[in-house]
Amino acid sequence: MRLLTFEINGCPRLGAEWNGRIVDLQNVAALKELVQFGIPAVQNLADRFPSDMLAYLRGGSTTRSIALEALGFLNELPEDVTQNLAGNSTLLYREDQVRRRAPVPRPGKIVCIGLNYRDHAAESGMAVPTEPVVFCKYNTSVIGPGDPIVLPSTSEQVDYEAELVFVIGKTGHNISAADAMSHVAGYTCGHDVSARDYQLKRGGGQWTMGKTFDTFAPMGPVLVTADEPLDPHQLPIRCVVNGETLQSSNTEQFVFNIPETIVYLSHIMTLEPGDVVFTGTPPGVGFARKPPVFLKNGDVAEIQIDGIGVLRNPVIGK
Repeated sequence: MRLLTFEINGCPRLGAEWNGRIVDLQNVAALKELVQFGIPAVQNLADRFPSDMLAYLRGGSTTRSIALEALGFLNELPEDVTQNLAGNSTLLYREDQVRRRAPVPRPGKIVCIGLNYRDHAAESGMAVPTEPVVFCKYNTSVIGPGDPIVLPSTSEQVDYEAELVFVIGKTGHNISAADAMSHVAGYTCGHDVSARDYQLKRGGGQWTMGKTFDTFAPMGPVLVTADEPLDPHQLPIRCVVNGETLQSSNTEQFVFNIPETIVYLSHIMTLEPGDVVFTGTPPGVGFARKPPVFLKNGDVAEIQIDGIGVLRNPVIGK
């Protein structure tokens, strides 16, 4: 599935992409229950299937099965019926009717892996790590597709970083390598926006402070679930600013793959549904260029990952 969080009339909802439309999963699931089993089944559904992504992830296999059944129900409807529903109901929306938000708008944890591409470590003048370099962002930094990245007035060196993000779908501590991938709910595009002057210079260098300004964690446009035919270790990834490709690589260049990352993190902290992990950025970042290139007011930044989509955000001054 290609899941998302969307907003309609100011209300966030759990959705999925389906035949070029946005499905309200809870409403379609309710219609299915009504048609097949009657009103009591609809009332029972409200206790089993939520309207938000975080509760959906916490529901595990139960909520996943209901979502798949809802999409299967849509597939069985006559085409003329679904065409009439699209844009004219609370079941199916056109893209222009909704606002996409980050797939997980307020993650419990935002964990980030630094220097996780060998060639990025080299361009940064740092050794290739022998164990993951970990820092964090706070959930107030999260924005979705189309939301502006706001340049802080106190930084002159705001940089771009294209990243694959994976989302945890099952609680775990001391997870084994063999079980690690079963804890992944899916994948999305992430932009690890970074104030380099804070990260590398101010206060002796503070990675978290340089990474967690408000709006510095764009994510989206969808959460591609882990059961889709997508190899997270073979994904072309790019950062494009104002139409110019500034980063281009492949996740096969990871220093630490996803199972290794999960094993490492889960021996330190409990991973919970809705936690997100930024997996590191490839070479081509702005501060390593000669001359350096930083984001500025009026820029448009895109994170592109094949098989997932494009995360696009304008950049504005504060």
